[in-house]
Amino acid sequence: MKSPKFATPTDASLRQVNEADRLESLQSYQVLDTAPEQVFNDIAQLAAFICGTPISLVSLIDGERQWFKARVGLNVQDTPREHAFCQYAMRANNVYEVRDATADARFADNPLVTGEPNIRFYAGAPLLSPEGQPLGTLCAIDTIPRELTTDQRDALRILARQVMANLELRRIRLQLEDERQKLEGVLRMANNVSDNIYINTRAEIFVKQDQRLVRVPTADLQYVEALGDYVNLHTIRERLTMYGTMKDLETKLPVRDFARVHRKYIVRLDRIVAIEGDVALLDGVRDGTAARTAVRVPIGSSYKAGLLGRLNLV
Repeated sequence: MKSPKFATPTDASLRQVNEADRLESLQSYQVLDTAPEQVFNDIAQLAAFICGTPISLVSLIDGERQWFKARVGLNVQDTPREHAFCQYAMRANNVYEVRDATADARFADNPLVTGEPNIRFYAGAPLLSPEGQPLGTLCAIDTIPRELTTDQRDALRILARQVMANLELRRIRLQLEDERQKLEGVLRMANNVSDNIYINTRAEIFVKQDQRLVRVPTADLQYVEALGDYVNLHTIRERLTMYGTMKDLETKLPVRDFARVHRKYIVRLDRIVAIEGDVALLDGVRDGTAARTAVRVPIGSSYKAGLLGRLNLV
């Protein structure tokens, strides 16, 4: 094997990292296996142009592979981590260069060197999170041995910082979207609660009578009775008849004050004075001279348990 003219940094000179923390940081960007994005494609293209190489990659290293967010001159989407030059370069303190991979014992037998894409030259600038965790590299690759100039190294470092700046912006956008969705969820819950409060506290309904709308305080209602396509509303003073169904009317009455006790009857709970078997006795109306006469409303067997559950039984 030829002796290298330039020495690649040794493993001992590379920074040591906590792999679990590094992978957690990488996952926080939610970028692995996402679709190509123009901003990263442009940076990779610019890196290839500046460094004069046929291949350039925005490479991210997970536990088992290196995955390319952007790639120029390479057809594959990822390669095994064990073959990745970038797993070394991401831990370097500067641009990591391999001038001739065939002259370096660490890379000479690498399948990416002995076969496609026949790497000879590699230069990678680490992609570092704000906390200093190495996530991958922006790298330039050639099929012939070579060396970057000082200006090219500086440019590669600058472009690597631009990759990270855009990854940060991408992460912030995702976080903001997540917060927006959470806020919308809270607002939906608040609106639902508000709607339920409104529904449960509505103090009046309007009933159409002879081409006019009559306001009926729900506190005046004793019970509601279904009669085919019509519904009778029995109040403490009168009976009103409206066209509609029990189901429609049930949605308009305060849930906390009324209960369905039969397929044909809804009663106001505070009007119940007694329950005798399958009959609810409702407080009657004085006629001016006589005592109140209780109103008897049947209780359906399928509704009785629910009604008793809403009463304060001792």
